[in-house]
Amino acid sequence: MTDFTDGQWHRLHRATPLFRGGLALLIIIGILFGNLRDRFIDLVFGDSPFDGSSPGDPDYEAEAFEFLIRENLLLLALAGLVLLLALITAGFWLSWRLHTFRITDEVVEVRSGILFRTNRKGRLDRIQGINIARPFIPRLFGAAKLEISVAGNDANVQLSYLRSADADALRREILLLASGARRHASAADGSAVEQPPGTAAAVEHPDAAPGATADRAGVGALLEDRAREFLAPELDPTLVVEPESVVRMNVGRLIGSTVLSDAAIALVLGTAALVTAIVVTGEVLLVFGVLPALLGIGGFLIARITRSLRYTIASTPDGVRVGFGLLSTTNETLPPGRIHSVRVTQPLLWRPFGWWQIAVNRASRSSQQGAAGQQQTTILPVGNLDDVRAVLRLLLPEVATDEALPLLERGLLSPGGDDGYTNSPRRARALRWFSQPRNGFALTDTGVLLRTGAIWRALTVVPFARVQSASVRQGPVLRPLRLAAVHVHTVSGPITPRLGAIDREEGIRFFGLVTAEAIRSGVADTSHRWRASAAPADGAPA
Repeated sequence: MTDFTDGQWHRLHRATPLFRGGLALLIIIGILFGNLRDRFIDLVFGDSPFDGSSPGDPDYEAEAFEFLIRENLLLLALAGLVLLLALITAGFWLSWRLHTFRITDEVVEVRSGILFRTNRKGRLDRIQGINIARPFIPRLFGAAKLEISVAGNDANVQLSYLRSADADALRREILLLASGARRHASAADGSAVEQPPGTAAAVEHPDAAPGATADRAGVGALLEDRAREFLAPELDPTLVVEPESVVRMNVGRLIGSTVLSDAAIALVLGTAALVTAIVVTGEVLLVFGVLPALLGIGGFLIARITRSLRYTIASTPDGVRVGFGLLSTTNETLPPGRIHSVRVTQPLLWRPFGWWQIAVNRASRSSQQGAAGQQQTTILPVGNLDDVRAVLRLLLPEVATDEALPLLERGLLSPGGDDGYTNSPRRARALRWFSQPRNGFALTDTGVLLRTGAIWRALTVVPFARVQSASVRQGPVLRPLRLAAVHVHTVSGPITPRLGAIDREEGIRFFGLVTAEAIRSGVADTSHRWRASAAPADGAPA
């Protein structure tokens, strides 16, 4: 355990200023010193100092250096440079001193700023997930960034940076508090939280030297700890063994799916169009107008491959753990009940290989990029049907039961017809030329299944407990055909659970059933306090 959940204010990792901008400053200073080093050595130890008549190099650094010597301003410039570095260093240090956080039973609060103070709070009962990112440079120093996803628009709370071991331990403690676990009444300071059975012992104290443990010390142990942290995908001290991923990412499948993706096809077509235009017009300058976009698409494709090479997804006592990344890693825990909808899709070019992709809707939206380079909505980058079954069981265990899995699979593979789904009537073919036989819905005891697409197959799953409302609509195009469109409202995200061109009477029936089940499930749902039913400590009533 750490001391961070005692309700008191704490500071971040001491090397945080270095990771946030000090490293770039050191690189700039190194470049300047490298450029002026030879001239400075020649000035101090050479046969003759620089003067106005000596032929300097035709670059700005040399001219500026010679000007300072000629005007006897070198010492004054050095003094100004030292003062500037001192002010910048003091600014970094003061920014670190004033950047503090605290964690209570109800909120995570961060305050920062020197001239303009900011105060950010995230309620524990609205936490949608906790993400630990280890960018490459901080990872070398054993540091990590903890991002707490909170329901709302740009409501996430970041702790950048903490020691890697502290970040993993703190994530667990926050999840315990958010889960409804009670603090020990006998704890003197009120900071002890009930431990779930089967967890490991406490981690090292947060005030200990980075990488040191109670029985090991020295440079060798420090290097060994850094190597272990660099190679390990995560360092959760509560898990006796690393949770085994239910999906193994196949490298060939990952590369093949990337090559057959829309972005890769756009890259090939764009490159071909650029080459054709240059050959026809003879204007080589066209490269400067299109090349940046092509390079951006190519970088995205490469990042998609490298980011997914160490993909893992596993079940933990506090939710689903999803990990990504090769050099810069990220792993996020999604607590129970935080997945509002799931969509399984299959592009046309993936169909011969049986590949699928899974994305989710969550209640947190950040204006900043996530730790993995983008907001975490793609849970399974690519997988076969067995992978889809395993991931759905993790994400929606109440919907993807053994009894409902055949219905889910028919939603993915069936061409339509009498397969358990209420599909669009034949008169809807005027609006759904190809997908009319597959365009339909099905209801289970715990969720809604919406099936669309014949060319681009998709199945959307929404648990009743996550439904906010439902609507049925009939516009001027649907009304003459006695058709309607239904919409299941959840939180905003890449998934829009909507189904069009179904029979009007079926749409009305859908609306009544979904709204009634949503109310019933919402009242009975307790997944947001998934540990609240644990046995009380010391015989106290729950």
